[in-house]
Amino acid sequence: MNQSLGTVVTGIVTDENDKSYFIQKDGVTYKLAKTEETNYELGDPVEGFVYISMNKDFVMTQTIPNVQAGKFAWGIVIDTRKDLGVFVDIGLPDKEMVVSLDELPTEKHLWPKKGDQLLIGIHVDAKDRMWGTLAPEEFYYSIAKKATDEEALKNKNIKGTAFRLKVVGTYLIMEEDYLGFVHPSERKDEPRLGEVVEGRVIGVREDGILNISLMPRAHEAIEDDAGMLLAILERTRTGSFPYTDKSDPEEIKERFGISKGQFKRALGNLMRQRKIIQIDGETRLVESPIENESE
Repeated sequence: MNQSLGTVVTGIVTDENDKSYFIQKDGVTYKLAKTEETNYELGDPVEGFVYISMNKDFVMTQTIPNVQAGKFAWGIVIDTRKDLGVFVDIGLPDKEMVVSLDELPTEKHLWPKKGDQLLIGIHVDAKDRMWGTLAPEEFYYSIAKKATDEEALKNKNIKGTAFRLKVVGTYLIMEEDYLGFVHPSERKDEPRLGEVVEGRVIGVREDGILNISLMPRAHEAIEDDAGMLLAILERTRTGSFPYTDKSDPEEIKERFGISKGQFKRALGNLMRQRKIIQIDGETRLVESPIENESE
């Protein structure tokens, strides 16, 4: 196994052509592309990051990626292959790191999508194949800081990346370097691995991990639900639907995807704004097409 792959090494210039220098290290020759900034002579020492390109060439670059063998850093997911894993951009011009499906969630809908981010390092196998490998859980604990001031953090809006998906809940690494935990009761959908989510702090655990809710605050939920109902009414031909605060809870859940309590609060919000009325077993827009036709 070539133990230099995925690391920064110093080699010696042994040859060159119009496009490249050839750098030798431990019996392996790497190509270093010539640029206006590089000017080496035979025998000069050259430092760079070495890897195997997508074309199977041994390559050296002096644009050093943060992700290396033994060094974890963030990379951006650019593609997925269900039979292989996810492809992560770490900043190399002609190489992405593949994180094997063996390291990804069993349920493929929880795999990272394009634009998500993963904290990874590089693993080189016995065949000199370079793989991205997820940072272990203990690494997050080693870089995170413990939250202590619950009063200052409580109800604060916060953003983080999902790095561990468990039955008990989702663990996040926050932008402020705290660790966060989202219980299943505090989310609508389970975040994907590598997904960046926004939530709010609802508490601080004894171990310094933040308890995070991804659910909207009560007033935000009312506004969201009210906006949804208003949009539905505006798209109907009559500006009405046959549901009121007296309707069956199961029918409301099936039609609108919210509870009857949420439905009633949203209707109340819209009625206070004088945007709707309830009449004859229906909810109508105040300026509904039916009213306009009757005039």
